[in-house]
Amino acid sequence: MAAQPELVNEKQQIVSLESGSQTSSPAEFHDDLPDPDAGKSDEERARLDKALVRKIDLWLVPWLSLLYLLSFLDRTNIGNAKTAKLEKGIGMVGRDYNNALTIFFISYAGAEPVTNILLKRYSPRVFFTSIIISWGAIMTVMGFVENQAGLLACRWFLGLTEAGLFPGVNYYLSCWYKRQELGFRAALFFSAAALAGSFGGLLAAAIIQMEGVRGYEGWRWIFILEGLMTVFVGLFCWKMVFNFPDTAGFLTPDERLRAQRRLSADNQTRAEAEKISRKYVFQAMKDWKTWCYALQYMGCLCPLYSFSLFLPTILQDGMGYKGTHLQLMSVPPYAVAAAMTVFVGWFADRTKLRGYANMVVSLMGCVGFAMLLASKNPHVQYAGTFLGAAGIYPTVPNTLTWASNNVEGSLKRGVMVGIVVGWGNMNGVVSSNIYMAPQKPRYWTGHGTVLGYMFVCLFGGSVLTHVLLRRENHMRKTGRRDHWVEGKSEQEIRDLGDIRPDFIYTT
Repeated sequence: MAAQPELVNEKQQIVSLESGSQTSSPAEFHDDLPDPDAGKSDEERARLDKALVRKIDLWLVPWLSLLYLLSFLDRTNIGNAKTAKLEKGIGMVGRDYNNALTIFFISYAGAEPVTNILLKRYSPRVFFTSIIISWGAIMTVMGFVENQAGLLACRWFLGLTEAGLFPGVNYYLSCWYKRQELGFRAALFFSAAALAGSFGGLLAAAIIQMEGVRGYEGWRWIFILEGLMTVFVGLFCWKMVFNFPDTAGFLTPDERLRAQRRLSADNQTRAEAEKISRKYVFQAMKDWKTWCYALQYMGCLCPLYSFSLFLPTILQDGMGYKGTHLQLMSVPPYAVAAAMTVFVGWFADRTKLRGYANMVVSLMGCVGFAMLLASKNPHVQYAGTFLGAAGIYPTVPNTLTWASNNVEGSLKRGVMVGIVVGWGNMNGVVSSNIYMAPQKPRYWTGHGTVLGYMFVCLFGGSVLTHVLLRRENHMRKTGRRDHWVEGKSEQEIRDLGDIRPDFIYTT
């Protein structure tokens, strides 16, 4: 195939993917799929497409959000347990609590880069069901530990089993939705992390009232009951999770075809059509975008875990709240963060201004942590927690959606997301060790480190990525990348994925 004339024609009609349009004829990508809507008008097709997306939304988003709520609840409830006298209960001293936080992130981040490969190999249904039941069982066992060694072992295995959920779900969603639809769904999914903070505070306030029931302290009941809740939900996962659109039992045969055709029309390789290969690992690792997004994501995750793990401690030591009142005061900042996460996801999908969204929101978070650093007034500090939460949580799904938007090929996308998420979560080790007891109530090192991460890595990384992507788009639209496809066949051009000169990046 002579590639150059076709590329010239494509460039004449090119519309950036940010607007939700494609740069190639859909027929190029799904000639092998029968059209269930042949003969229907554009209006009828649009109505069927809207109904299909709504049906997918109702099946996928609530269930996956519930799973992530449980995941985030189980990894961060140790913060609530600490204020319910966990340390006294098992004789923790010095940096024992920080070490218990750190060990989780070592196994969690170390396993994440390979989890999407395992998901693809064993199928989403098998993968998600296995890890959810496993981490729920480990969380339950954590309620029976008697010493620091037992707690460390449980936290290690909790990190190992939870590692696959977040990158797995982000990859999984990208195999069901078009690029311009993904951000809002990812935001709805991730808003469960903020809701977990609110729900965790309310739940902990209720559970610690069980102090002494069957001879167990209140903090033990936090772990036991929340772990059993996860196991119960995990038992239903096998029935709720379908592997990919081509096997979705909740869709009719015609709807399954529509789902596959709409992804092909969006220039996405169908997930079921790709075979596992090491080349996708190398492609993701050599792609400069992977490391730009990894830089941003470390600017998301260090603040995220610092906030979620230490907010009860900050409220207790810095602002003087105690007991049930403390747990309840942790709820409102998370509620605001959840609402902001959904709004930013909707806004970024509508406008495709993902880079600008990250920049504005991250600066809001910087203001919040500057308030925590600069003031001793509890009211000013509490207001800072609202801005901090609202400036952290929306950037997590927005950054990963931005990364997913700019990678073609489900396996390369899965590997990239795994690398970005794994790299970001390594910074949970930093989060675990910057809020030091000798510095209470002001926690200078903790607040200052979070502020630095948000400004340098998140805001700065977003600016860098945005500038580089705009430059690359300009090069492609003006034909200065067309030589990359000279002399190549149609299949060879398609295999280039997002390297193709007609692939326009979301900025």
